[in-house]
Amino acid sequence: MTGTADVNVDKGSDESATDNAAGPEHPDPDAVSLHKTPRQNGFESHRRKDLPPSPEPTGDHPLAVDEPLLPPRAHRPSDLLRFIAGVLGIIAVFVLAQVAVATTTGIGNDIKINADKVPGLLSTIAALVSSVAVLAVPLAFAVERLIKRDGLRVADGVLASVLAYGVSLGIDWWVAAGAPDAVRDALTQLRDGAGGTLTDPVHGYLAPVIAYMTAVGMSSRPRWRVALWIVVVLSGTTELISGYTTPLSLLLTVLIGWSVAYGTLYAIGSPNIRPTGKTLLIGLRKVGFSPSTAHRAPDAPGDTRRYLVTQQDGPLLDVHIIDREQQASGFFYRAWRRLRLRSVAVRRSPQSLRQALEQEALIAYAAAASGARAPQLVATSELGPDAAILVYQNVFGRTLDELTEEEITDDVMASLWESVGALHERRIAHRRLTGESLLVMDEKTGCLVNLSGGDIAAGDLTLRIDVAQLLTTFALRIGPQRAVSVANAVLGPERVAAALPLLQPVGLSRSTRIDLQRMTKERKAAAQALALEQVAAGERTQEQAEEDIAVAGEDLLSRIRGQILQIAPEAPMAPAKLERLKPKTLIMVIALTFAAYLALTTIQPGQLKLSQMDWAWASVALLAAAASYVAAAMSLTGFVPERLPFKRTVAAQLAGSFVKLVAPAAIGGIALNTRYLQKSGIRPGQAVASVGASQLAGLAGHLLLLFGFGLITGTQTNGDLGASRAVIIGVLTAAVLALVVAAVAPLRRFVVTRVRSLFFGVVPRMLDLMQTPSKLVSGFGGILLLTLSFTSCLYASVQAFGGSMTFSAVAVVFLTANAAGSAIPTPGGIGPVEIALIGALTVGNVPPSAATPAVFLYRLLTFWLPVLPGWISYNVLQRKGAL
Repeated sequence: MTGTADVNVDKGSDESATDNAAGPEHPDPDAVSLHKTPRQNGFESHRRKDLPPSPEPTGDHPLAVDEPLLPPRAHRPSDLLRFIAGVLGIIAVFVLAQVAVATTTGIGNDIKINADKVPGLLSTIAALVSSVAVLAVPLAFAVERLIKRDGLRVADGVLASVLAYGVSLGIDWWVAAGAPDAVRDALTQLRDGAGGTLTDPVHGYLAPVIAYMTAVGMSSRPRWRVALWIVVVLSGTTELISGYTTPLSLLLTVLIGWSVAYGTLYAIGSPNIRPTGKTLLIGLRKVGFSPSTAHRAPDAPGDTRRYLVTQQDGPLLDVHIIDREQQASGFFYRAWRRLRLRSVAVRRSPQSLRQALEQEALIAYAAAASGARAPQLVATSELGPDAAILVYQNVFGRTLDELTEEEITDDVMASLWESVGALHERRIAHRRLTGESLLVMDEKTGCLVNLSGGDIAAGDLTLRIDVAQLLTTFALRIGPQRAVSVANAVLGPERVAAALPLLQPVGLSRSTRIDLQRMTKERKAAAQALALEQVAAGERTQEQAEEDIAVAGEDLLSRIRGQILQIAPEAPMAPAKLERLKPKTLIMVIALTFAAYLALTTIQPGQLKLSQMDWAWASVALLAAAASYVAAAMSLTGFVPERLPFKRTVAAQLAGSFVKLVAPAAIGGIALNTRYLQKSGIRPGQAVASVGASQLAGLAGHLLLLFGFGLITGTQTNGDLGASRAVIIGVLTAAVLALVVAAVAPLRRFVVTRVRSLFFGVVPRMLDLMQTPSKLVSGFGGILLLTLSFTSCLYASVQAFGGSMTFSAVAVVFLTANAAGSAIPTPGGIGPVEIALIGALTVGNVPPSAATPAVFLYRLLTFWLPVLPGWISYNVLQRKGAL
């Protein structure tokens, strides 16, 4: 939705724009050599076509603005960060109350001893004044805001205070009813002369007042803020002296009010104070321009708002607005990049609005002085306390993203490379050389825009990242061969070759990484579809089709590296170290912490009942659990025609026990096995097919074993367990589901699509294995041995605690309950698997007193105990390049 705002503003108006500015009194239309009359060859700016017609200049001309309506509220990341910090502070208070018992008690006693020395009259007067002022000051501020028509902020404050009061009541109830004694003693104390009643853990009136004063935004009104904080401190002090609270209770009250206020502001949004186009035009008049209309243009990178402004007498202006809301956008992504990457690979964001303004202006002036083709900055100005503007003379053209492949000529690319080279000669890095930052003015000339993210006095590594980024940007549009050829012609082979170690996704822009992933997926999907057709028509063999898919799956960066090596065979190949913290390292630390926490809270000696355990049966369970890794290795190698080192394969299966901590068991195992096969020299398509064949055979074996053990159990127990009937019902249910899928067209198409890809990869792989019967024996034997190993471990665990159940019944329990528990996607099936196994054993007439410790022993041996060896195997295999 767009709207046009007309407002009459005199040049002497004192409206919302400050005089702190630098700009021409009368802009010179010829001040910038890049300003050209729009040509009629298709390169005039598409944004100019949408501009409203400029009215004839008059002495008192109204200002017309064409822009979308700004949202009335904004969700600020800073509010979310403060809310999270407040919640962490509340948690810290509860931990401190439970851990530092002696310290909190000693502080309370010291305060009580010193409070007795305060005259009673003084404390009474202070309590009376604070109790009145703590309500009067917020009420007076609300009246003042309502008079100034700022009722929206008052409403936000009232909402926050109501929520804070509700949270206070909830914590009061929890502390009184269910909190540990140490927490209750630290947050409350007995009232003298009140029959031993406890004081409130959270002040029911002080927390809402703090929430109110925080939500209404008193930070910009220092007098009111100081007055209210004085009242709050006075009230808390009198409560402390009177013995109606404790130090931790006061701290908890402040944190609750603070957290609830910022949580409320982030949830509903703060009032949007971003300047509008009308404010922009008023500000332009303040610095000597004569604007008539403004048109909202596409945003620049970083969500910087842009306006194309026509003047009564002068060229078209391209005005950028930077404000605090725009600075806060993308905060968490930037924080993650700064944490993950070295400082040379990521630009440090300005800390203040003034710094952002000065930095962008400095980059613009430095780029103009370097001789690079870039828009000229003609004025800067503050636009109130929370925004600033940068005024550029508009350059007509279209961005690289808007051009077809035929329009991207070698001359245009050479022109852009020359501008980049000019910047680099002066040690200026652009840092945003994506398609939206490359403006094509005509068939031979390009211009660099969006320099606000650049750096002055950049290091060699930063400049090389620029080259790698622009190479990738061009290669995404016209292919790696032309991109490298033009760069080599302009920069020379040495500077192009120096960028080769920087051709890695982590060093490129976010949009480029997304484009690379999309291109790889599209190329691979197209190659797979073509291969299916060619194989079906007999035009290509299966091996040829797989080679075509492997070639199509080669990522673009690898192809760019290949082109660079052709012009500079001695180029450095080792990737530059841009990361200081790799995601897998972070995941590993989180996984180990998570494992330690769950191990300490889930597996407790009391639940295992070690004094009642039969150690002989426990040793059998341990041996069965160890045999499962050998069986898993047999299952994988049996479905891979190529030869795999068996010991290393067993180590890979052991490493999978560590991966299960951060991923559901099936997903983590599939990903790890696929990665292991690829690192063993097997092509990606064949690796996926082998793992898929193993999983498909495992599913078939699982169903057959369930059916067989179910029939055996039903025969042995004379139908007491009902396993035979359950198996028959399961088979009939599967048949009904198959009929439903066949009858419903969308489901049928979905399944057929998946089955086609399955037959393309898995079935040919199985046909290759048919020629080596020993491989099939190893694969299916591994599947059988894997099921028997887990079943034996669970059976021995039940026997170790005195349970009585046949082996076939335990097999049915394992095959059904373990599958049901694993269906819930928790890491390693933690929780659902234990519940399902205990429940199934109990239904099978195993007493809960034996079923519970048996399941915990089984999970300890098959899940928790292998974590440390799995972590060691994972790291060893990574160092050897096997994972």
